[in-house]
Amino acid sequence: MSYQLSAVVADVELLREQTAGLDHAVLAALRQDFALLPVTPQLVEELTGRLPDFATGEPSAEQPFQLVLSPALGELLARWSRRGPVAYLEAEFAGGLGHQAAAVWLGGEPSWGPCFDDRLDRPRAEWPVNAALARLGAEPGPWIDPFAELGLHLERDTAGWLAHGRRGLSADYWDELAQEWELRQSDQHQQPHRPGPVGDWGIA
Repeated sequence: MSYQLSAVVADVELLREQTAGLDHAVLAALRQDFALLPVTPQLVEELTGRLPDFATGEPSAEQPFQLVLSPALGELLARWSRRGPVAYLEAEFAGGLGHQAAAVWLGGEPSWGPCFDDRLDRPRAEWPVNAALARLGAEPGPWIDPFAELGLHLERDTAGWLAHGRRGLSADYWDELAQEWELRQSDQHQQPHRPGPVGDWGIA
């Protein structure tokens, strides 16, 4: 299965305040009072007044993001970060191959990254997305890493996150469906089985 992510992640109230009144901003709920803002060309144009540019080559350590973070967009994220840490995250996987990249702003300026990885052979906590989420303040829990703990595995592309946000789904939506399924199975006197946490996210 493929996985694609291009999003800003921050505290839900911070993002709600900064995107109030925008036509193309859709906030999707994550756990721990975070939210995900899918980054679309329409949103970038609304935020900066210009259509976005995209890198022509494959992402790399020198060009970590497919979306070119223009000065206007970088300054905007820096301004948002005066109210708390803000991360821009990208990831793309297909057929077991892919990459991820992340950067964090805090206090009105870049504070970490951009960090790029297309091997993912380091400890999971050092993967760019997990490292960025930790810098946002994501707390450890029962899931395998911050990516899964906040629920970034729940949708697999921008269209999915847009639908998630527009439908007002919680980050525990799929868990709630699993619980509902278990209850139905119990009522039918069958053994319930609940899917466990994700493993190597985005790679399967």
